[in-house]
Amino acid sequence: MGCTDRSIEWTFDDADFYFWLQAPPLYSRIAKAQTYPQRPVRVIVPFSPGGPTDIFARIIAGNLSRNLGQHFYIENQPGAGGNLGMRAGAHAASDGYTVVVVSTSYIVNPGLYPKTPYDPVKDFAPVTLAATTPNVLLVHPSIPASNVKELIAFLRENNGKYSYAHSGIGTTSHLSGEMFKRSQSLDLVSVPFTGAAPAVQSVLAGHTPIAFTVLTPAIPQVKEGTLRALAVTTPKRTTALPDVMTMAEAGLPDQESDTISGVVVPAHTPPPIVELLHREIGKAMIEPEAARKLASLGFDTIDSTPEEFSSRIQTEIPKWAKVIQTTGIKAE
Repeated sequence: MGCTDRSIEWTFDDADFYFWLQAPPLYSRIAKAQTYPQRPVRVIVPFSPGGPTDIFARIIAGNLSRNLGQHFYIENQPGAGGNLGMRAGAHAASDGYTVVVVSTSYIVNPGLYPKTPYDPVKDFAPVTLAATTPNVLLVHPSIPASNVKELIAFLRENNGKYSYAHSGIGTTSHLSGEMFKRSQSLDLVSVPFTGAAPAVQSVLAGHTPIAFTVLTPAIPQVKEGTLRALAVTTPKRTTALPDVMTMAEAGLPDQESDTISGVVVPAHTPPPIVELLHREIGKAMIEPEAARKLASLGFDTIDSTPEEFSSRIQTEIPKWAKVIQTTGIKAE
């Protein structure tokens, strides 16, 4: 059956015309998300291999590679408290083929350094605040202290003779160490490393027999007894080491801090790609083997939305700037 000229009538109101104008870019963005990724994706970790950010990135990247059919490969770029890797991420193309796994330094460094090579708000689009990890007070077995009070007494008897390792200037492990020594009026020298793993290795070797560091790389040594964990800096004990008390339980309240593992991409990355990455990272974290590994390493998974992560970033930048000012920490 044919149609006459009068059988179909076309009418456009303002809303129809606006939709028609907007549709091509919308469809284009959806198409990009549906075909992404079409080649390997670089995952920048702005710290040394073996630390919590690196470990988290490798667990998630492995699942993303399998689930999305393209290789998500790790590129470690340590240095300057994470600033070097963040600079590389800020200057990368906004096409979804560069992903940056960040730690708390991402939001601490703007208040620590006179000038950072990136703006955490303008240069990146948040994907998710994926997880948090406790910091831990560690000692080498040569230190005659089985708890925090005994360590404080030992350090007061040997004031100025000892140093402590941490993950880098301005990291939450550094801030934890400074809060600890200031609260107890201790003369304890700060020794920064390029990440948590090198700091733990220094304690293990006895070079810096005390450390405040992220828990993750220390768990095997603590379980083997080659290092002693005296306390974690979170409100509750961690399931990874349930016998280790909190700083508050040890008699030192107001010493709480943790280290985040978040994911960002260069600003102006297409929103459908951001949404896809958020969805797939969330799926990757709850896969049974990944979930088991993350829990055993002390990660508390969160999987916040991009909007929730953005809100936390903008809230915590001034918060950490105030802590840095109060403690007198300066970038070296």
